[in-house]
Amino acid sequence: MATVHEPTVVGVAHFNAAEDAAALRGAMKGFGTDEDAIIEILTSRSNAQRQAISQAFTLEYGRDIIEDLKSELGGHFEDVIVALMLPPAEYLCKELHHCMEGMGTDEKVLVEILCTRTKKEIAEIVEAYERLYNRPLAEHMCSETSGDFRRLLTLIVTGARDEEAGVDQARAAEAAQQLYDAGEAKWGTDEEIFNKILAHESFGQLRAIFEEYKNIAGRTIEQAIKAEIAGELSEALSAIVECVENSAAWFAKRLRSSMQGGGTEDKALIRIIVNRSEIDLAAVKREYESLYDKTLQSDVAGETSGDYRKALIALLGPA
Repeated sequence: MATVHEPTVVGVAHFNAAEDAAALRGAMKGFGTDEDAIIEILTSRSNAQRQAISQAFTLEYGRDIIEDLKSELGGHFEDVIVALMLPPAEYLCKELHHCMEGMGTDEKVLVEILCTRTKKEIAEIVEAYERLYNRPLAEHMCSETSGDFRRLLTLIVTGARDEEAGVDQARAAEAAQQLYDAGEAKWGTDEEIFNKILAHESFGQLRAIFEEYKNIAGRTIEQAIKAEIAGELSEALSAIVECVENSAAWFAKRLRSSMQGGGTEDKALIRIIVNRSEIDLAAVKREYESLYDKTLQSDVAGETSGDYRKALIALLGPA
């Protein structure tokens, strides 16, 4: 995956979990809550440091810090803070579970979480999901999706991707030809070939395949997918392609769409900013500005308010 490591949150150097736990306890005790202190501490610590604070809090006060924070905070501000306090894989599992529960499934969330991760990240999510919900992620997902879209996600979740093999140019040319033959070169599309190649090959190998595809077809694989394949499968395959080429740009576009149209998709906004803050959020900000000629900070500030806005802006770092 073409993920550059450019976090906006790196944690603090002289970290003391017990001191932070005491400061947070103080911010929540007594009359009124000191939201600024909560934002200041939790948006500048890394997730590993927040887990240490959580343990220190339980040790010192015999209380669950997430429960305490929930009882003091509300709305989307509470959602951001709780997202920060959960280990990343557990947080993404909660989001996956939520998008599949009840009536209908939010396929966009499945695509965003499952089609953009490395094999190692997927393995962590799969492990955490079964531990949290006592049922395999693949099983739950299969009951909520169908057809080629389900088959693609199942391949991803079962760890079909080969991250070990190096890049093989001859094999790349062969796979590119298979994709061309399965799509543009024939009447109708053989989605199975697209699924197989895009879910099995490493991101480095896929990059080579997409280059070869351009040589064969005279247009990009992305253009071919949009022309040949419809619906959720098209979105899922496009997400893989875009993340192979530039994952920061893909997340920038997803953030933009979460803030466009009637009302803001707050869950997506929070999920991406929190989740990418220790990965590549600085790169996402840069791509956002080059794509839309506006800073991500200014758009987030325009769509949010109060402590919710303060927390997100703190995670985004300097403009």
